Amino acid sequence: MNFARLLFPDFSLILCGYLVCRYTALGRSVWAPVESLVYFLFFPVLLFHSIIKSPLDVAAASSLIGAGWAMGLCGIALAYSIPYWPWLGRHVERREHAASAQVAFRFNSFIGLALADRLAGPQGLLLIAVLIGVCVPLFNVGAVWPMARHAQRGLLGELLRNPLIIGTASGLAANLLGLSLPNWIEPTVSRIGAASLALGLMAAGAGMQFGSLHRAKALAGAVLGIRHFLLPLLALGFARLFHLDPVQSTVLLAFSALPTAPSCYVLAARMGYDGGYVAGLVTLSTLLGMLSLPFALGVLRTL
Repeated sequence: MNFARLLFPDFSLILCGYLVCRYTALGRSVWAPVESLVYFLFFPVLLFHSIIKSPLDVAAASSLIGAGWAMGLCGIALAYSIPYWPWLGRHVERREHAASAQVAFRFNSFIGLALADRLAGPQGLLLIAVLIGVCVPLFNVGAVWPMARHAQRGLLGELLRNPLIIGTASGLAANLLGLSLPNWIEPTVSRIGAASLALGLMAAGAGMQFGSLHRAKALAGAVLGIRHFLLPLLALGFARLFHLDPVQSTVLLAFSALPTAPSCYVLAARMGYDGGYVAGLVTLSTLLGMLSLPFALGVLRTL
């Protein structure tokens, strides 16, 4: 499989967003509201629609869910343990670590959904939507807890207001209850989903920042090493441990190698941390995704 061709549409949209934001009149003042629109409306609609439109066999998906949770918990544990690593720990400032730990395990859902559709069609889209649905609450707890603890803010309130949790939880509930969307609204919802992918990828590019990457290089190397190297290795191990079929293994490997979530810097800034530094990590993670995805899908999948 030609992974350069497979990944080109997504990363070309990211590049377009970066170029448009930096070199035209459509700067951050335009893209910040677009990002909010996608995050709070379009993307929850896409998640809901992706989950509800196909019957979900919970028993068949249970192994994939278990592997996803196991990988996610390992990623969170590794991210939290960074201050205690030999040599590295004494170079890590605890407040910067609290804001940056999320980069090690959160994921870019826009790229994941777009990639799964091309890798495995509707089945791949459904499987990664289920992974997103069950992992978003876990990963958001992992992301918010250290910042809420340092900033003395309520964890439960931060989670209940998360639009991705609302969209995925309602989609899973509707699917399990056997509900479906009326035919007359299906085209509108499909168009919103398509728009969310394109706009979300371009917004990720528009949000890329390089200026703060010179600080806390050891911390940056640790969180990005977990995100782009250790998690794909863990995914391979858990795919075998949970006896996933080829499609499920492919989806889990793709999921493990995704760039981190663009909303990492939004969450850090909103909770009073250095959003600029986290934005730099998100930027570098987006670029590293061009290496980690072929590594996971081209190298590890053949082992």
